[in-house]
Amino acid sequence: MATTRTRRAGSALLCLAAAVLLAGPVQAITYGTPTGADYGNVAGLVGVSPFNGELFVYCSGTLISSTVVLTAAHCGDVPFAGESVCVTFNPVFVEGRSKLYCGTFTASPYYSGSQNDPNDLGVIVFDKPIRDIQPATLATEGYLDDLRRTGQLTQETEFVSVGFGDTEFTNGPGGKTNTHPWTRMYAVGRFNALGPGYLRLTQNPATGDAGSCNGDSGGPIFLDGVLVGVISTGDTFCRATNVAQRVDTPEAQAFLSPYV
Repeated sequence: MATTRTRRAGSALLCLAAAVLLAGPVQAITYGTPTGADYGNVAGLVGVSPFNGELFVYCSGTLISSTVVLTAAHCGDVPFAGESVCVTFNPVFVEGRSKLYCGTFTASPYYSGSQNDPNDLGVIVFDKPIRDIQPATLATEGYLDDLRRTGQLTQETEFVSVGFGDTEFTNGPGGKTNTHPWTRMYAVGRFNALGPGYLRLTQNPATGDAGSCNGDSGGPIFLDGVLVGVISTGDTFCRATNVAQRVDTPEAQAFLSPYV
């Protein structure tokens, strides 16, 4: 999750790297807590492992209407993701037991390799509505800019990240390793910076912050219950920066407006 990489060379690499790591999830919550029944509108994207043919969670997403899950565009770049994508809303994914909903994946037409605003957004659209899950509330255009302008966005502002990704890396005989619990988790990290298209959060455990890792890509960033960003990239070992694509930019709103 290196912030110096381009969207395709960085964000997509998260998905591919997770597949190499025994087909584990892409981008996961570090130093987080299982959600249980909370954040029930956050889904895990489920694909078939190219290594063993088993199902696994490779990205995350959020229900934003009864028929649409919002995720990251780069989650469609992986070799095991096709036009039809399945998700689960069960808090822990168990193959053969977790209910799956399948729909059509579409990436934002503005999706690019831009460093400042890659428009790393995509949607999964279902043929039938999901009736028993409450969709998340999406930020309106300029939401974060307004908070910054009025002094409500400071270095102490706390954001919540949610996803099905890996846990933190640990040192072992073979080097740094992480685990793939395929469990929906949440973590709290503080505001770092706001760019044209990116929201950057601190997730350094030494300062009491936490955030995302491999398998959380596409998962939501919430501020006071409002979905303000989609997890996109970060640092290699998931201990420094959590970088999200903003959903309140004009391009993001133009892409998402037909789906909410």
